[in-house]
Amino acid sequence: MRFALIGSLGFLVNEAALYLLLHLGHLNKDQGFFPAFLVAVTFTWWGNRTITFREHAADKGLLREWAAFLVANSFGLLANAALYFSLVHFAPAPASNPQIALAAGTLTGMLFNFAASQRFVFRKNSAQP
Repeated sequence: MRFALIGSLGFLVNEAALYLLLHLGHLNKDQGFFPAFLVAVTFTWWGNRTITFREHAADKGLLREWAAFLVANSFGLLANAALYFSLVHFAPAPASNPQIALAAGTLTGMLFNFAASQRFVFRKNSAQP
């Protein structure tokens, strides 16, 4: 439940970042995807390390832990990006709307990310991968 809560908040952060990048940053829907993801993945890493997996978070090496989280969540990113780009480029409206496509991609990626985060980043033993 905590992972889903952080993921849901991360989704809102991702949506807000994408919206700002599209409308204030004047990026197109392709250019805005990855910077918005970096904002959201950083938010979810911090939330998961302080709430979801707090007893397994690294005592030091925050950058290393963040990088491990980013790598572990790359499979979720691939699933997310594949669905997002497919929808925005090939689906009819409203599914082609970047915010709707991002929601669908995020839900898909979250399934991959929980397993990867639990197994590779925030393991019960304190050793990092």
